Amino acid sequence: MKLLHLDTSALGANSVSRELSAAIVARWQAAVPGLTVDYRDLDANPLPHLTGAELTGANAEAKAAGDATMDQFLASDVIVIGAPMYNFGIPSTLKAWIDRVAVAGKTFRYTEAGPEGLAKGKKLIVASARGGIHGHDADFQENYLRYVMGFLGVTDVEFVRAEGIAYSPQHRTDAIASAHASIGASNVEARELEVA
Repeated sequence: MKLLHLDTSALGANSVSRELSAAIVARWQAAVPGLTVDYRDLDANPLPHLTGAELTGANAEAKAAGDATMDQFLASDVIVIGAPMYNFGIPSTLKAWIDRVAVAGKTFRYTEAGPEGLAKGKKLIVASARGGIHGHDADFQENYLRYVMGFLGVTDVEFVRAEGIAYSPQHRTDAIASAHASIGASNVEARELEVA
């Protein structure tokens, strides 16, 4: 079984989403013997924004990096993403990664009945960190990630959320503790049984 771990926060050691994503991955490693983990830090090593030169193959190096990103995604059974909310959405580095894995004919296709996701059978867990507390109408982070990954066929999606971390030190402490407590074992155990 393969797990892909992506971090996107620009805050390094001060990042709540990085702390949570690491805890999620550690839980999977403890529960699933032989789990292979591929790690990508999209802040330290960002993919460039998608360009026409890459799409047409004119930039061979960029195309190769995009193809490798796609292969890594397709080979993964579980994807864990540390995704802070930046300006009500996701970091642009995560959007650049999504642009490499949302490819017609590879991860989705259009049919007479409408779009069909081709990346089925994967589990996605998002460690979501937010300075504020945002209702549905101001959530362009989780709603977007759920929608785009569902469009690709990834419908088994779980969010581990720490919100209001910028309100006060106590809010931060409580939000992080609550998020850690919500890192569930049920999905890990279900996947472990599938592998056994």
